[in-house]
Amino acid sequence: MEESGAISGYRAQLDAEALGLTFDALVFVTMRDADRDTVEAFEQAVATIPNVLTAQRLFGDPDYLLQVVARDLRAFQKLYDERISTLPGVQRLSSTLVMKSVVENRPLPL
Repeated sequence: MEESGAISGYRAQLDAEALGLTFDALVFVTMRDADRDTVEAFEQAVATIPNVLTAQRLFGDPDYLLQVVARDLRAFQKLYDERISTLPGVQRLSSTLVMKSVVENRPLPL
């Protein structure tokens, strides 16, 4: 599988709770504009935020879905106010808290 390129890398799977990252939220981002420069600037900037575990561009509204982890509500609020809300092109943010992860880190079906 390595030779075919199907394996893209290896990494340790860390336990977020053991590391004190017990606050998990989904943040929905609606962009002000969807022009190429704004989208590229947003995507480059969001990629620099370590607490953003996944950032997915969506069809329709909202434009992006971010999975964000933090130590607690206060740390999330600071990250939300100081980093996420100031990303290029952001018009509106909406977030919801993750109650429980039912399926995560599942291997791809082969």
